[in-house]
Amino acid sequence: MKKKYQNAFFLFGLLVLIVMLTQLDFKQVWNGLRHAGYWFFAVLGLWLVLYVFNTAAWYIIIRSQDPSPEGMAKTRKVKFWWLYKVTVSGFALNYATPGGLMGGEPYRIMELAPKIGTERASSSVILYAMTHIFSHFWFWGLSSALYLLIRPVDFLMAVLLAVTMGFCSLGIWFFFSGYRKGLANRVMKLLSHMPLVKKWAQPFVEKHREQLDTIDQQIAALHSQNPRTFISAVLLELSCRVCSSLEILFILLVLLPSVNFFDCMFILAFTSLFANLLFFMPLQLGGREGGFLMSTTKLGIAASQGIFLALIVRLRELTWTGIGLLLIKFDKKAKKNS
Repeated sequence: MKKKYQNAFFLFGLLVLIVMLTQLDFKQVWNGLRHAGYWFFAVLGLWLVLYVFNTAAWYIIIRSQDPSPEGMAKTRKVKFWWLYKVTVSGFALNYATPGGLMGGEPYRIMELAPKIGTERASSSVILYAMTHIFSHFWFWGLSSALYLLIRPVDFLMAVLLAVTMGFCSLGIWFFFSGYRKGLANRVMKLLSHMPLVKKWAQPFVEKHREQLDTIDQQIAALHSQNPRTFISAVLLELSCRVCSSLEILFILLVLLPSVNFFDCMFILAFTSLFANLLFFMPLQLGGREGGFLMSTTKLGIAASQGIFLALIVRLRELTWTGIGLLLIKFDKKAKKNS
């Protein structure tokens, strides 16, 4: 990637991160860190492992795209730990960007394109983003079904769970359709009718129709020709969602030694669903805190403990966002010195 683009991604993310830091009450942050103690470092270390799941899902998608000798030669240029760095930096930009996928995905494409070509880089990033979101729908749906099985449910909760499961079923159907037919052309056609971006999207579609068709063919091929790769990528992402419940478990153990893993799954499922409905907010500011407060209260956990949970998770997100942005700068320096 050109230095000016790396600098642009880094400076944009840094600016948003500084704005987010100014919103914190530093006295509350210090008290929260003192209370969390070593569990805060356990939470940071957990995400060191969880990003391995994310990277592995993207890595097997890249390796499955072009089995020809030429394609495999290009794929060998993509090293797993380099991809891990790009994954962490991509998520850092996603956290800091309103609209979520608006920042990290262009960065990933631009980093990967010199190694495997723009079309393969674009299709692999789109496929990974689809798989990442697809796993969320499965996680929300499975968590709702599990809640029905092991927790007492009143009428209002039953209605809420039914709506959630219906919403997840619709999302799963939409992504299955996208995997079968491709999604690039469909998304660009949708953008071509949106008021603010149609002037840009319509010429883009006409100019890049052949490339978009190729990307859609590669997306469809993963689902139809490589079902094992498709299932493996989805299971890796779903496993990441389930294992990330450990973060909530680690934090709540500071306050509630009797907390159980399934309640932590329910808290994460509701909070992530609620926060993703507010996708237009950078770092899902406010949405995630509100989700934690509502979900913990519903499970009989005190509001003060829900606020503490939200604070520690927010600090973890800010810390890893900072790490991801530094890795962009580190890569720039490494290339300069090489």
